[in-house]
Amino acid sequence: MRICFVGAGALGSTIGGTLARGGAEVWLIDPFQAHVEAINAGGLRMLEGGAETVVKVSACTSADQVGNVADLVIVLVKSYHTRDAIRAAAPIIGPQTVVMSLQNGLGHEDILSEEVGRDRVMAGKTYVGGVLLGPGHVRSGVVGKETIIGELDGRLTERAQRISETFNRAGVLTLLSDNILGTMWDKLFINVAGGGITAVTGLTYGGLYSLPILEDCALAAISEGIAVAQAAGVKISIADPRLAWTMASAGLPPEFKTSMLQSLQSGNLTEVDYIHGSVVRWGAKFNVPTPVNATLVAVVKGLEYARSDYPGKA
Repeated sequence: MRICFVGAGALGSTIGGTLARGGAEVWLIDPFQAHVEAINAGGLRMLEGGAETVVKVSACTSADQVGNVADLVIVLVKSYHTRDAIRAAAPIIGPQTVVMSLQNGLGHEDILSEEVGRDRVMAGKTYVGGVLLGPGHVRSGVVGKETIIGELDGRLTERAQRISETFNRAGVLTLLSDNILGTMWDKLFINVAGGGITAVTGLTYGGLYSLPILEDCALAAISEGIAVAQAAGVKISIADPRLAWTMASAGLPPEFKTSMLQSLQSGNLTEVDYIHGSVVRWGAKFNVPTPVNATLVAVVKGLEYARSDYPGKA
């Protein structure tokens, strides 16, 4: 199976490297040229559990360098780059290519469907973790971390089974779901737990989980999400906000930073529109108030805007 990762940062490299080590033909596509050059020159260095391995995997900066269509395209760019990224991936998308997002938040599958057709699109969520330590070098957290994939219409198809088998054979623990929308909402609750709050406060998880007033805020944001999902008729498995709050920190060190905080600290846009913003949009659609999430969206966007040359900036 030829698998192309559109977006090969920490998570794309971690999953892609694991699949390559398991025998799949993997291409990592990313505009980070130094990362691509390091991988092609010396392999992808993967640090996990104190042991480092080097995996031979192909990398390039654009899809037209792959030279053939892919069986599976996995999208792992920042959410706001999804449309441009999948358009740029046109050279590797053929009639039988499956396109699947493993990004955080909601709404990516709608964008992908608009660009490549809904029949090509599958959905997935992953609890695999990764940290980019430098060009061609990642710390990976794969062992025991679930990835859940499924068809948008809930069917258990042969292509979904084939992808699941390839992932599991390589050591990426993967489950098939006939309720992928519910899975996506469950994962959204995990992201809602700490994303916006840590972005606003600048706290790592050690700080977030030490201050009760922040826990109250997180539980309120998660509760809004649960209420929205239930109003929309989504079959979720997390009905207690405290469960999502607990799951969000499981296995993570006190120094952990959410991706939203990392984006702000590195001067990039955040994915707040796809996380807290998804709760707000769905809430408006089903007449469920979401004031906590709306406030987090507004404040995070204010922090992004504060970096611009806005009128009256001192």
